[in-house]
Amino acid sequence: MRRLLLASAGFLTALAVPALAADPAAEMPMTAPGFDWTGYYAGLQGGYGWGPSDISGDDGGVFSVSPDVSGGFVGGHVAGLWQFDQAVLGAEAELNYSSIDGTADIGPGNTFGTDIKWFGSLNAKAGYAKDRFLVYGTGGIAFAGIETSQDVGTSFSSTQTSTGWTVGAGVDYALTDQFVVGAQYRYYDFGSEHFDGSDGFTDRDQSVKLNTVGVNLSYKF
Repeated sequence: MRRLLLASAGFLTALAVPALAADPAAEMPMTAPGFDWTGYYAGLQGGYGWGPSDISGDDGGVFSVSPDVSGGFVGGHVAGLWQFDQAVLGAEAELNYSSIDGTADIGPGNTFGTDIKWFGSLNAKAGYAKDRFLVYGTGGIAFAGIETSQDVGTSFSSTQTSTGWTVGAGVDYALTDQFVVGAQYRYYDFGSEHFDGSDGFTDRDQSVKLNTVGVNLSYKF
């Protein structure tokens, strides 16, 4: 009897193996893996920026003027991201050329100007990934080349590098395994810088803040 049972079990097993191999429904189910955000990125961004600037000085009498600035920008970025389950952490650096500027008058023929010639930042980045979507916050150290100017019969201008901070948020979407598109809002505070006047122009302190909205395209290596 025992030999009969063993022989029967072996016979049934021999019949079942080719039947399972021939039946696709019997194969182990496979789940397509989600997009992995871990990697290094490089890309381009562009958008629009606006914000206030404040200029004040002292030349026997205090003056104060606040040119609002606005305009476009375009630049590039590099980043490294690491995904842990659905959490994404990383670092990013960006640098932008801009045409963000503005002027204001404090009297006839006395015009003050502010011009953000370029700006950038070094940032930490943290987000939540849902397959090909990534929602994130970012923040870090900001810097910019900012010009102050005055036109009152003759022209005066001076440019310095300002340093401050930035915070923002955005969303990215992976179009393919290599190309990622996104949109972002950022706020920059470039602090206050002192500028020495010349040729009869007063010394002044100038502070600049900036809001930006932009779109970006990245390539994942």
